[in-house]
Amino acid sequence: MHKKSLIAGIGALILTGAAVAAGVSGAAATSHQTRSLGASHISHLCPAKAAPGHMTCFALRMMPNDGRILDGPPDSALDPTELQDAYNLKGLKSHGATVAIVDAFGYPNLERDLGVFRDYFGLPACTTKNGCLTIINQRGGRHLPPFSGGWAGEQALDVDAVSSACPDCKIVVVQTDHSSIPSLGKGVDTAAKQKGVVAISNSYGGHDIADFKWKYWQHRNMAVTASTGDSGYVGHASSPASSRYVVAVGGTSLVKSAKARGWSESAWGGAGSGCARFNLAVPGSKHFDLGCPKRAVADVSAAADPGRGGLAWYGPSSEEVSHWGQVGGTSESSPIIASVFALSGNTKGFPNTIPYQHARQMYDITTGTNGTCDPYPKQVCNARKGWDGPTGLGTPNGVKGF
Repeated sequence: MHKKSLIAGIGALILTGAAVAAGVSGAAATSHQTRSLGASHISHLCPAKAAPGHMTCFALRMMPNDGRILDGPPDSALDPTELQDAYNLKGLKSHGATVAIVDAFGYPNLERDLGVFRDYFGLPACTTKNGCLTIINQRGGRHLPPFSGGWAGEQALDVDAVSSACPDCKIVVVQTDHSSIPSLGKGVDTAAKQKGVVAISNSYGGHDIADFKWKYWQHRNMAVTASTGDSGYVGHASSPASSRYVVAVGGTSLVKSAKARGWSESAWGGAGSGCARFNLAVPGSKHFDLGCPKRAVADVSAAADPGRGGLAWYGPSSEEVSHWGQVGGTSESSPIIASVFALSGNTKGFPNTIPYQHARQMYDITTGTNGTCDPYPKQVCNARKGWDGPTGLGTPNGVKGF
C-alpha cells in the first residue's frame, strides 16, 4: 500500500517565508494540510503560444484558487498505480530500456524532486549514481543551462510520467540552451545518440513546419513522440507533432467508473488536432478515413485533461522550492506513450506506423470533441469509432497496439 492511501490531509498551512528562504521543499516544509484542490483554475506553465522560431511546452497545472500549498499529491490526481491500471500496464517491464526527455532550460533540483516523487509512491530509486538517470545539455555535456520555472515544471511532469508508466525505464533528460527550434532540435539529435534510448518524448510545439526544413525529429528505430497541443482544434497541426516521422500524441479525459474496464475515457476538449499543411501522411494510415489531404494529427492519445486525468506531480515553484501538484496537458500524454513504446520493445523503422497496424488492440475513444473543424470533415475534431483527430486511434490497452 503506497503512502497516498496512508496519509489523510487535514487543515491548511501556507508555506512560511523562512522555509522559502531556506530552500526547503514544499513537502518537507508543510504538514497537516488538505490535499483537496477545492476551487481551482488551470494555469499554463509555459506561454500559451510559441514565439516565432521557438517552441512552448504544453504542461497545464491545476492551481487552488486560495493559493494553498499541499503536503502531498492532490486526491484527484492520477498516481502511478492508477495510471498503470487505466492502461493495463501493471507488471510490464522494459528491462532497462531508456526513455529520453527533451526540454528547454535547466532544472537544478530535478534529481532531488524525482527522488521525492518516486519514494512517495514506492517506486525504485532512479538516480545519476545508480545509472538510471542522466541529465545532459544539448551537446551531451554536463554544463547545464540556467533555470526557467515553466520549463522546469515541464521536466518534472515528464520524468514523473515516465516513472509512473514505466518504473523500470531509465531516463535521459536533455536540457537545451533555450526554446528555439534549432536548440530543441539539437537536443533531440543528442538524445538519439545516447546509449539505450528507444523513445524520445517532446512535450512542446510551435508553428507547423515542413519536414524538409527541419529534420531533427527524423530518427529511425526509436519512437519519437510529440504532444499535439492544448488549444483544441485550431486548423493546422503544430510542429513537431505535424511531422510524418513522429508519433503525434493527443489527449483524453480519464476518470474512474463502474464500467468493466474501471475507467471512463473521452476526448479532451483541449487536445490539439488538425491537418498538416506541408507533410505527407504517416505510412500505414492510408486505410483510415482521416479527413486530411496530408498528415493528420493525432496518431494515438493518453490522459491529458489536467482536471480529469491530471497526473500527481512534484515540481518547482522556484529554483529552490518544490511542492506537490496536479498537472496535465498533452505534455502528460507524450511521455506516457513514449514509455509504452519502451515497454513494448517494438520501435523498428519509424514506429508511428505500428499503431495503425494494430488499431484494434487499443482502447477506442468514441465520445467528446475539441472544437468545430470546418472546413475539414467532422472526424478531425470529434471522437468517433476508429480514428479521430483528438484521440487518434485510441489509448493504450497494454502494449499490443504498440
